[in-house]
Amino acid sequence: MSEVTHPVVRPRRLRQSPAVRRLTAETRLHPAELILPMFVREGTPEALPIQSMPGVVQHSIDSLKRAVAEAAEAGVGGVMLFGVPETRDAVGSAATDPDGILNVATRAVAAEVGDAIVLQTDLCLDEFTDHGHCGVLDARGHVDNDATLIRYRDMAIAQAEAGSQLLGLSGMMDGQVAAVRDALDEAGHTDTIILAYAAKYASAFYGPFREAVDSQLSGDRRAYQQDPANRREGLREARLDLEEGADVLMVKPALSYLDVLSDVAAISDVPVWAYQVSGEYAMVEAAAANGWIDRRRIIEETLIGARRAGADAVMTYWATEVARWLR
Repeated sequence: MSEVTHPVVRPRRLRQSPAVRRLTAETRLHPAELILPMFVREGTPEALPIQSMPGVVQHSIDSLKRAVAEAAEAGVGGVMLFGVPETRDAVGSAATDPDGILNVATRAVAAEVGDAIVLQTDLCLDEFTDHGHCGVLDARGHVDNDATLIRYRDMAIAQAEAGSQLLGLSGMMDGQVAAVRDALDEAGHTDTIILAYAAKYASAFYGPFREAVDSQLSGDRRAYQQDPANRREGLREARLDLEEGADVLMVKPALSYLDVLSDVAAISDVPVWAYQVSGEYAMVEAAAANGWIDRRRIIEETLIGARRAGADAVMTYWATEVARWLR
């Protein structure tokens, strides 16, 4: 009879019970590390459901204020507002109009919740242009990077004056952080935070977002968003944004770019966030609705995955729900 060999090292000791696993967990979620993206639609008296994102809506001003107050009460760290205007034009005039939907909504939310939550706004033209691109087009129909920076400067001032505490620069224009920082400082908004979408990829995961903002886009954004094949390019973009004065960096999407997220977190001396985008949300909700997955466990696992990869905070459509789970 052969002698039984006993293992010397037994890692399973630290997995033996829920209490032990909780005590020895390397990565944790906290409500303050969650940011809720929210859509507000001009001219609607009530919230409108988004078909491809069950549970997410285009808010009215009133329903937006209530939802932000609920997020703050749950301990969510921040909200990011996206505007859906009634009318659009080639240069996205509604984006800089003080009476445009995003600026009106920002003032309303700022008055409603004050400093109870970090009020953030998306600084990009795609929701406001009649062609759906993130910038101004030139005579050939291509996005004109430098003409777009002028519009971003004006947007930054309009959003800061409306009460936004943090501007999310999501357009992926070269030099956008430097241009916006200069405009803000020149206008006296030196305390306004800049979130640079440093590594934003041209992803198929954005599909449901197109419905959420009623996008007018025809074609794609591959000429300015990053190629999904490129990892080092994400680091290059992050370093440029750091040099230009970004206060926070974003990697987007989260799920399929965890390697880039880890890379950026390793070199950044400012906070790094990840955006769990619309397609990630929609896939989980669809699979859960069919009974194919454990919805809560999948949500928690995807968020832990982003945090483990290096995200200091995660932008997610489940923010308020998850915050309530955690409290």
